[in-house]
Amino acid sequence: MESAERCEPAVGVIRSGILPEVNSTKRVDQDWRSTVRKRIDGIGLGWIRGKTAVIGDPLERDLVEALGRERVVTGSGARSLYSRDGSVTRGGSAGIVCFPETTDDVAACVTVAVSHGRAFVARGAGTGLSGGAVPCDEPVMVVTTRMNSIYEVDLDRRIAWVGPGVVNLDLSRHLSGTGLHFAPDPSSQQACTIGGNVANNSGGPHCLLYGVTSAHVLAIEVVLPDGEVVLLGAEEGRSPGYDLRGAFVGGEGTLGIATRICVRLTEDPPEVATLLLDFDQIEGAADMVSAVIASGIVPAALEIMDKRVIEAVEPFVEAGYPLDAAAVLIVELDGLPDGVADAIERIKAIGLDHGARTVRVAKDDEERTRIWKGRKNAFGAIAVIKPDYYLNDTVIPRTRLAEVLMRIYEVVEERQLMVMNVFHAGDGNLHPLIVFDAREPGVMERVLEAGEEIVRISVEAGGVLSGEHGIGLEKKRFMHMQFSPADLEAQDQLRRAFDVRGLANPAKVLPTGASCGHVTNLERAPKGTWV
Repeated sequence: MESAERCEPAVGVIRSGILPEVNSTKRVDQDWRSTVRKRIDGIGLGWIRGKTAVIGDPLERDLVEALGRERVVTGSGARSLYSRDGSVTRGGSAGIVCFPETTDDVAACVTVAVSHGRAFVARGAGTGLSGGAVPCDEPVMVVTTRMNSIYEVDLDRRIAWVGPGVVNLDLSRHLSGTGLHFAPDPSSQQACTIGGNVANNSGGPHCLLYGVTSAHVLAIEVVLPDGEVVLLGAEEGRSPGYDLRGAFVGGEGTLGIATRICVRLTEDPPEVATLLLDFDQIEGAADMVSAVIASGIVPAALEIMDKRVIEAVEPFVEAGYPLDAAAVLIVELDGLPDGVADAIERIKAIGLDHGARTVRVAKDDEERTRIWKGRKNAFGAIAVIKPDYYLNDTVIPRTRLAEVLMRIYEVVEERQLMVMNVFHAGDGNLHPLIVFDAREPGVMERVLEAGEEIVRISVEAGGVLSGEHGIGLEKKRFMHMQFSPADLEAQDQLRRAFDVRGLANPAKVLPTGASCGHVTNLERAPKGTWV
């Protein structure tokens, strides 16, 4: 039997006995708390390291009574940091920041917030790219990163119960040696949390074959916007009535807060092959993608990076991307050895027919890892080109990839900007990065114009607004491009069925009501803040 002590995060239990329990989330004893805090004539006494301090704000006082002083933060530094996510979207500012550790803690946060008529926003690692966790009007921030326990794994049934704060990649690391892994793999998987993946229905390179997050979530324990705790879905994958689990995944925190998530685990493939093809023209790589799917081959992943991305990434990762190529195409195949071997030969032939200059098959895991390292670190590597970027996320039909890519280049160049394309070509999920220097006067206006035009071009080509990043604040004003008034009203009715008072992550997704959001450059952290 293997020990789990080498795995991170070292928490959880696996029923079949392969991994022992090594840690668990500490459940705070609410009765104990009530004995050390009192309310005297309506004035709260917060318990701070054995000392009492008068708390004048009734909301803060009640949150401290629910969670304890050490897990309720009101400082300007924390509030400023939790007013941002990984996007360039700005909204209002964060209110009180809370750090729950259990479902009961989250329910207490929500109950206290709504009892004061205050909105609340669930927040994970902050890697979101659509402003989905950017607060408006000082809501209570419910930060779930401490809820990072892997509670239980059942190898026989291939399921795991995890907290929303578990980092995506850490779950697969925890399962190392069991023959199973968690298939959704966003490019930010080293930092993003599974709670955030559920909120945005995240994808990743391997979603072409394995599907996005919703295909891997069986059940979710949820704190509803009135503080009630419910279970949506079932471990068996079948539950009576409407699929509320399916409605919740991708709800971007507007339907409640996930506190425990039952995920489906995927068997490690017996054989994996990673191919790297390079092209003189990006159109050839784009057209090859449709040809591969038309041939009946469905790879695990089909990813394209254009020349500017290659130039930024290759010096850093030394993956062997040809610096003189207009584009590279990463193809990953998995399955039974004979099937993978046959698919390799067919992919080679298709590539050469579409102008591939070379076709390289990774000879070992080390080479395969380097090829993927370049793709996974592409967004960070652009800092060598410009200090800021605006990352878009739309989906178009695969057959129109080449056409839309050429139009995107034109739109950006017309505004004297630079774009770098790296994207999930297999399912038509574009990720154009408009790179810029926010210190340049007037540049943000041009960036936003280009971003809006990219969205318009994608929708007119038969595409959709987002493939995996969500709508958030960034794209809510574009919802009418894809949905009719009746469609939007139906979505709003669903939202109101969960959240009658509209206090769960308000002003997001749907273009109704006032919005606090606009897009601008990211500000620096407050002076003196340790990051």
